[in-house]
Amino acid sequence: MKGKSLAVFLAGGLALVSARALAHHSFAAEFDAESPVTVKGVITSVRLENPHSWFFLDVTGADGKVEKWAFEASTPSSLIRSGFKPGTVKAGDEVTIRGFHARDPKANAGAGRELVMADGREFAIGPRVGPGR
Repeated sequence: MKGKSLAVFLAGGLALVSARALAHHSFAAEFDAESPVTVKGVITSVRLENPHSWFFLDVTGADGKVEKWAFEASTPSSLIRSGFKPGTVKAGDEVTIRGFHARDPKANAGAGRELVMADGREFAIGPRVGPGR
């Protein structure tokens, strides 16, 4: 009976670890380090959560159309270590985000690298990958 319980316990642990590994993805699978992108817009939402934080913003194009963009960022603890605190950026704030475009060229999404506030403050919000790291 002890052996059967141990086998069930180990199988359950393996299933949990496998699910966690599948849930996380590599940078290269989602984003293109050879496609830098810079977007200036107005924050609509910020989600500080694990394993990645997210910045959502409305970007007004040259034609006047508003596009919704999403940028994946580091974990909340990494953002805090870079000087970013909860509440630093809120809905309605104008920001510039530099990063790397999603592999899907039609997606308005990317991996954030730096966030620049309207007052000039800069925060590292993602990994230093690609050109200029």
